[in-house]
Amino acid sequence: MSPEALADLHAAAFAQDRPWTTREFASLLSLPGSLLLGDHRAVLLGRVTLDEAEVLTLATHPGHRRRGLAAALLAGFEAEARARGAARAFLEVAEDNLPARALYEGHGYAEVGRRRAYYAREGAAPVAALVLARPL
Repeated sequence: MSPEALADLHAAAFAQDRPWTTREFASLLSLPGSLLLGDHRAVLLGRVTLDEAEVLTLATHPGHRRRGLAAALLAGFEAEARARGAARAFLEVAEDNLPARALYEGHGYAEVGRRRAYYAREGAAPVAALVLARPL
């Protein structure tokens, strides 16, 4: 997927947050160890550095939710990260994103940290980011 298509999907998936720009996606995709999975319905962008993997974003278009796409992408990411030598995976999720939290907890992720007032919300109070991790 192009950085433009990724930015469009991200904007649709995260309407309440500041969506990532085309330029931000292009920059992330150019980093060593970057890993992109998915299509126009759902996408996971992550990276693997040495023995650690990180989910940078997992976005599902609202018209394609509740079909198992995010779970499949997460499983694919974990498998590829293991194949690249990662022993542990990390991610951040908004504290109020209950569907995403349920997905991650179902995949064995547990809270290892918290960033207060991390996600700015237009017209609302900022929301904490939960840092989750799991062994691979």
